Amino acid sequence: MNNNGKRKALGKGLEQLFSNERIDFENLEKDIIESASPKDIVDIDIDEIRSNPYQPRKTFDQESLQELAASIKEHGVVQPIIVKKSLKGYELIAGERRTRASKLAGLKTVPAIVREFNDEEMMEIALIENIQRENLNPIEEALAYDKIIKSTNMTQEVIAQKFGKSRSYITNMLGLLKLPEETKKLVEEGKISSSHARTLSKINDEDEINKLANKIIKENINVREIEDLTRRINNKNNNKKSYSNTYEIFENIMRDKIGTKVKINNHKIEIPFDSEKDLERILEILNIEIEDN
Repeated sequence: MNNNGKRKALGKGLEQLFSNERIDFENLEKDIIESASPKDIVDIDIDEIRSNPYQPRKTFDQESLQELAASIKEHGVVQPIIVKKSLKGYELIAGERRTRASKLAGLKTVPAIVREFNDEEMMEIALIENIQRENLNPIEEALAYDKIIKSTNMTQEVIAQKFGKSRSYITNMLGLLKLPEETKKLVEEGKISSSHARTLSKINDEDEINKLANKIIKENINVREIEDLTRRINNKNNNKKSYSNTYEIFENIMRDKIGTKVKINNHKIEIPFDSEKDLERILEILNIEIEDN
């Protein structure tokens, strides 16, 4: 059966998934489950199930998992997970939280529907599930968009359309990946909002970003204030750049004359040398004579 035939056989939700139309994960999962016959639902050993390799979510709320585990202990797994057969065991397509909670509840097996998907399809499903169920932190979401762009031929425009976002939203989210690691961690931990983070990502100076990130936490600064501070920092940096470019001309002239990279900054001229002989060479070029004592 070709891919189109396979998708039709699995239901309308999957046909929609792999077009460029906006899709709804809840309907997609429901469609797969409703199109499955009772014999399609099998109990699979939990130890044979691995996470979807394209799962963008790295952190799971342990308290909510414990609550789900308690519910599973009492009522069982109400909705089967969806997996694909792999070389060793199975890979999750949908139902990561149910699987983890089932393990916490002490279950050895979990009800599952086995379906065939290629790597691109699995990536899209993992991303859609997490984004539409709002389980990802902003950095995880940004990494997920970045991964799907790099692994497929999708443009930001297509991704925006498929996931029901605006083009500018996707662009701004991808901009978060330029943040320094220290600030990214604060975003992942929920100490800084995605709105704050998007504003900080417009600053080029990493030290300034980290300083402002800590200022946001300590002083509880709102997004409007951070936007104003960001504007001032960027204006200051642009002025510095313009000032620096003026000196760049003189740096290049001096480098051409003495054959050494020269730096002009803070009203100082720095001329590095690597040996006493090299220093003598530079002094000679500059017509500086050293008298013997």
